[in-house]
Formats: sequence, structure tokens, C-alpha cells
Amino acid sequence: MQLEDYFEFLDPDAIRIKGHRIGIDNVIQYYLQGYSPEEIIDAYMLRLAKWREQRYQESLANPSPLMQRLRALKAQREQELLNS
Repeated sequence: MQLEDYFEFLDPDAIRIKGHRIGIDNVIQYYLQGYSPEEIIDAYMLRLAKWREQRYQESLANPSPLMQRLRALKAQREQELLNS
């Protein structure tokens, strides 16, 4: 077993689980606090879901210029269909 099979060594202070953005420091911190592996995964998934929802809400409140243009085109097409 090679550590490189399971971890990505970005630099001496940044080690992640291979294929994920989870830092080994996060896993160790939870483990040392007494969390089980299942609880660690659940905590990570909850944080990720909250982050995604926050980003989604931000994008709704402040759409990019591209999204504004797409919404305008969609509204224009819908209006054209109603008028025809």
C-alpha cells in the first residue's frame, strides 16, 4: 500500500483524499473529536450541501450577465409563441 494511492500531496501542508477536495486535516480533526467515519462523511456532505445551496441562492440573487441574457432570450421566445 502506497500513501500516494489514497492521498494527493499538493504541498507539505495540503494533503487531500485522492479524487476529492477533502483535506486530511479535516478528517483528522473530526476523528480526534470522537466522530465515527459515518459521522465525518455526514458532516462533510451537510457542509457541501449548505455551500451548494448558498452558491445557488447567490446566483439567483445576482445572476451573471450571461444568465441575464439567456433569461431575456427565453422570455422573448415565450412572448413570440404567445403572440403567434
